Amino acid sequence: MVFSSPIFLFLFLPVTLFLSYLCNRYKWRNVPLLIMSLIFYAFGEGEMLLVMIGSITMNYFIGKWVGRSGDKTAITVGVILNLLLLIIFKYTGFIIENVNEFLKLINVTPFPQVHINLPIGISFYTFHCMSYLIDVYRRKNEAQKSFVDLALYVSLFPQLVAGPIIRYKDVAAQFQNRVLNSSQFYLGLQRFIIGLGKKVIIANSLGSTADLIFGLNSSDLSTPIAWVGILCYSMQLYFDFSAYSDMAIGLGKMFGFDFLENFRFPYKSKSIREFWQRWHISLSNWFRDYLYIPLGGNRVSPGRVYVNLFIVFFLTGLWHGASWNFVIWGLIHGCFMVIERLGFTNILERLPVIVQRLYMAFVVVIAWVFFRAETLPQSVDYIGALFGHGNTPKFTMDMVLNRELIFAFVIGLLMSVNAFNWVMRKSLRQILRNRNMVPLVKATFVNGKSIFLLIIFIYSALTIAGGSYNPFIYFRF
Repeated sequence: MVFSSPIFLFLFLPVTLFLSYLCNRYKWRNVPLLIMSLIFYAFGEGEMLLVMIGSITMNYFIGKWVGRSGDKTAITVGVILNLLLLIIFKYTGFIIENVNEFLKLINVTPFPQVHINLPIGISFYTFHCMSYLIDVYRRKNEAQKSFVDLALYVSLFPQLVAGPIIRYKDVAAQFQNRVLNSSQFYLGLQRFIIGLGKKVIIANSLGSTADLIFGLNSSDLSTPIAWVGILCYSMQLYFDFSAYSDMAIGLGKMFGFDFLENFRFPYKSKSIREFWQRWHISLSNWFRDYLYIPLGGNRVSPGRVYVNLFIVFFLTGLWHGASWNFVIWGLIHGCFMVIERLGFTNILERLPVIVQRLYMAFVVVIAWVFFRAETLPQSVDYIGALFGHGNTPKFTMDMVLNRELIFAFVIGLLMSVNAFNWVMRKSLRQILRNRNMVPLVKATFVNGKSIFLLIIFIYSALTIAGGSYNPFIYFRF
């Protein structure tokens, strides 16, 4: 079930809100939300729900063991079992495939290939479980005594299948102390509608074109078409994932939870280092706190720091998918993080801001080719097309470009660098110099925003009801 679907918007969400507010005054008020979260997951995953329940049960008892003993053995067992669960379901096929390639070289009979269904969101909920165990081990929180509360932390439907990654220590107190009220609900509703609009109006419009172009044979790619495809995908990915995060944060507020921000206009960045301070912040912080710093972080020799960065970005790529494409994508970012640390940052800072941003955009966009392409050969052919090795295509620019696509791209570009908020702040600053205008401006802003969001919701709902193109990219991770 996706947030931008009729069954979620007009059935699941209203029923869940009704039950949550109805049971708000009772000690067992987390039970209805847990049940609905499990239903949400089971709706699309069926028997894979048992894998998640098994993970929750395992981590509940290991958490009590860690909390009681504080023993390294306990936390080691917990981390290994969680990683093993992730490896079995997500990486078994990838491992066998690569082992078989090696066995072919030495003329040994390869292993039979196996296919294991990938539970949606396993990368996210496994990291949630590991966050819980590690926080308990570090004495940042006590082990959760309530199985219901721990199960809700792992399975809470707003962030279950596509994040953001909510660390246990950030929300532990909220399971018993969360507040449901009209002001929080209204703020959450606003944020949800903004995310819904970003998803339906921008991400979907750009995504259909990106899919069309990446679905072409390499012989049909010209350089202009290839650039249209990767630029559309770059915008689609940002607005798809940031939209999901917006909706997750909004839904969290509706149910009394405060989730941390996951994106801060990453395409405004002036370096790759800054990009990762703004992109998928919850994942960046997870790897920083639970891997990079334990490896020594910045406190070790420069050479070791570079190795640590490569380890982190290798695993960041692998976390996204069992494919060498994702690994290469991660290592590209790791390489540029190292290059910037080696002194390139000092050179960048002397250049005009526009040059810094163009550098960041170029690296990020080229790396997205590996993120989007299905295979390594397709990635190589696509990059070749970007740099002039394209062919005479069956598709021409007039067959790809249309008013809807251009509108979505321009609006998306302006939104991705926070241009609208910048213009609004500048305009309001000028208007509010006249104090007599303050009441009128406030009333206009509040009412205008409400009307605008209502229009966005109605348009999005009608578009969804029409059965238009509506995937969620990060469900594959």
